[in-house]
Amino acid sequence: MASNQEQPWLLENGNLKGLSKENRTGRTAHNMSSSSLRKKSDLTLVSKIPCSLLRQFLTNLQEVMLGTKLSVLFPAIPLAIVAQCFGFARPWVFALSLIGLMPLAERVSFLTEQISFYTGPTVGGLLNATCGNATELIIAIFALAQHKIAVVKYSLLGSILSNLLLVLGTSLFCGGIANIRREQKYDRRQADVNSLMLLLALLCHLLPMLFTFATGASASVTSDPSLHLSRASSIVMLIAYTAYIVFQLWTHRELFEAQEESDDDGVVSEEAPVIGFWSGIVWLIGMTAVIALLSEYVVGTIEEASDSWGLSVSFISIILLPIVGNAAEHAGAVIFAFKNKLDITLGVALGSATQIALFVVPSCVIIAWIMGINMDLNFSVIETGSLALSILAVAFTLQDGTSHYLKGLVLLLCYIIIGACFFVTESPLHHSNIVNVGLKTSNEAVFGA
Repeated sequence: MASNQEQPWLLENGNLKGLSKENRTGRTAHNMSSSSLRKKSDLTLVSKIPCSLLRQFLTNLQEVMLGTKLSVLFPAIPLAIVAQCFGFARPWVFALSLIGLMPLAERVSFLTEQISFYTGPTVGGLLNATCGNATELIIAIFALAQHKIAVVKYSLLGSILSNLLLVLGTSLFCGGIANIRREQKYDRRQADVNSLMLLLALLCHLLPMLFTFATGASASVTSDPSLHLSRASSIVMLIAYTAYIVFQLWTHRELFEAQEESDDDGVVSEEAPVIGFWSGIVWLIGMTAVIALLSEYVVGTIEEASDSWGLSVSFISIILLPIVGNAAEHAGAVIFAFKNKLDITLGVALGSATQIALFVVPSCVIIAWIMGINMDLNFSVIETGSLALSILAVAFTLQDGTSHYLKGLVLLLCYIIIGACFFVTESPLHHSNIVNVGLKTSNEAVFGA
């Protein structure tokens, strides 16, 4: 490790933050995927600044704002704010906010990894488990606050489908083409665990819908029992997710740890933090606040964008929001598939889908419960059927521990036909009945019953 004078950006409150072997282990696939989009900063000029406070500030600014290949998208953030403040067309606010969310999601992953260098892999893993899909959760909370329950359900369902079919399908297809002469293998144990968790989440989604059909009663009669069942199922899913985190971070951590990258000589590269602990905390809070602001813009303008572009709210929420919001993570998964590192790719795609299904979705149900809003897990027949078939398709695809481009192509085709289904489906949502959805039952809010 270089001396203090050579690496002044590692100083925090005058003390050099060293790395133990324990702190260097335990990188998750999510962190490895995001790191593929980062670029090394040239701190030669910054290191010559005599004032330590100014040097540290400029170093952090350069590392956080310019240390990613997506830094060219940061101007969309102030443009979205200006468009909102000066009353520009609402579709422009929606589009600019979506673009601005792309680098922010990658930077949150970067900051959680930086903090994990000081806290150790376990606490870092917990940070990643709660912040890994912060964008989706924040958007969902703002949609709930505006009583747009259907938007919440559509966006979360779209995130799961995007990870399972689009990300995994593109990765397996591109990786299979790039390594067509090599056999691609991966550890089945991680895939089996995530598939099992996803099947549990699917059961919790299916039961409220099946309960409605089994009773044969009207929505007004079945709304309360279905709502109670959904809340109970959400608590069960959160318990399962807690057990999943314990399994991932403590008892079977070796199944989920991503292998460090090595250079051309086969030497494993040693990662080091580039910003201090408290700097990372401050930047993380600031990034989260900006994500919250842009998420409010997205939720508030989604209907105007739908009307202007001639696309249904369901298509925008299920297809466009997840693709744009998780673009950095998705690109990283594809890059590692090109490198024939499918364990990292599977960790990103399946891990994110599991986190959304078992943590974000039930959390939204509980948060809505606290806010006095009736949100259940009844995602209607088309949405739930798409989720069920997607999970089953992925489970069958990953059952033998090997991969080739045909598997990825099939998953991609599944995603295309699901996207086509929601493209031709007219959205049942209108501004008037979305605003008043809190006065209706959850089934009426989703189906317009």
